Amino acid sequence: MSTGDARTAVLVEGVSDQVAVEALAVRQGRDLVAEGVAIVPMGGATNIGSFLAELGPRGRDLRLTGLCDVGEEGAFRRGLERAGLGVELGREDMEALGFYVCVLDLEDELIRALGAEAVEQVIEAEGERGSLRIFRKQAAQRERTPEQQLRRFMGTRGGRKVRYARLLVDALDLTRVPRPLDLLLARV
Repeated sequence: MSTGDARTAVLVEGVSDQVAVEALAVRQGRDLVAEGVAIVPMGGATNIGSFLAELGPRGRDLRLTGLCDVGEEGAFRRGLERAGLGVELGREDMEALGFYVCVLDLEDELIRALGAEAVEQVIEAEGERGSLRIFRKQAAQRERTPEQQLRRFMGTRGGRKVRYARLLVDALDLTRVPRPLDLLLARV
């Protein structure tokens, strides 16, 4: 769906976040297009200001919500404040506006919700067990926890984060949806 047809825009940092949100909505039996919800990948959190200007109260006045990594919380906060959506916003204030922060990032949230063993099973089913094993032998990975290794592995090859976003959501027990994703979809 283009934002031209939307009543609600969900602002996310990138395409892997978009894929995860859309996949979870499908798993929950929702049709976001029919609901007038567009998931909008911004190409990075620092672009939030231009998206808020276009889609927010000073632009098309769509209902807005969003999701960001903890490292980008400041960019989201500043963007929301500049768009006139609040002053000196804390995380609770951002959540009240419908903007949720992932601890580390969405991949980390999904890995923790699934557990390392389940994520490894997904990777094995994709035929990448050997790649993961080689990756884990690298000196920089040896001291990391399995969860940290898996998170880093997701970002080592172009397109891998996008591909695994859907696969990890598909493997997810719907009673263990990460809090930011759960709150985001409950909001729209």
